Amino acid sequence: MKADLHNHSFYSDGVLSPKELVMLASKASCDMFSLTDHDTTEGVIEAKSQAEKIDLSFISGVEISAFWKNSTIHIVGLGIDINSDFLQSGLDFNKSLRKDRAEKIAIGLLRCGIKDALEKAQNISGGHMLTRTHFAQMLIQEGYCKDMKSVFRRYLIGKKPGGVSVEWKSFDEVINWIQSAGGKAFIAHPFRYGMTRTKIRQMLIDFKKAKGDGIEVVNANSSEDEIALGNQWSIEFDFISSCGSDFHGWPNQRIKIGDIKELPNPGKAVWSYL
Repeated sequence: MKADLHNHSFYSDGVLSPKELVMLASKASCDMFSLTDHDTTEGVIEAKSQAEKIDLSFISGVEISAFWKNSTIHIVGLGIDINSDFLQSGLDFNKSLRKDRAEKIAIGLLRCGIKDALEKAQNISGGHMLTRTHFAQMLIQEGYCKDMKSVFRRYLIGKKPGGVSVEWKSFDEVINWIQSAGGKAFIAHPFRYGMTRTKIRQMLIDFKKAKGDGIEVVNANSSEDEIALGNQWSIEFDFISSCGSDFHGWPNQRIKIGDIKELPNPGKAVWSYL
């Protein structure tokens, strides 16, 4: 099974349309694909329709921002019913937080001399949800930084000019949104939160207590050691395993749809549980 279950379209912070993503997945010989835009399911119907036309197995998904011990954590929901009012109410809450954050980021950037940040970021987003990625790409295009890593470090985190904290819901609540919509909840890219491995393990302990379903064991940036440890934790906590590239499509990102290593324990793979 070649599956890529973590991808983003222009409905959140990706570049391509849902249809284009499905076609890329097909060209990459994926057997299964999921669209998991940040805090929105607007592109799911289009992606599902295109997947059905080309006989590609499709899983409805979303990636939701949540809080754990004052850290922002991303939780991927797979196999969701996008018509769930309870889920959509939660997503609307997060969208309102994102809108407020974008306005505050623009104010912070203006204070350090960067004008019209909101309008320029909106132009890049194409009128869809405005995310920090759009501000980052704007700052790169305007010549303030050369890459995503440096632009976040200099402008968009902590006490930097565009650093804005957000009070997301706890991941207990977000898990409930997903499961109430019939889906499974997974901790996305556990090694990308800047935590020690001891802290990641504690997060997984709390995720299990909150009745979370699984962990994203493989993504495009996973090292062999991270995959091995993620698989070990999956076994230890009796988690379902998921995998996904976290593709966005920006020219300055090297990730490709379907270009990920295989899950080491396919018997615990998410497609056996949906």
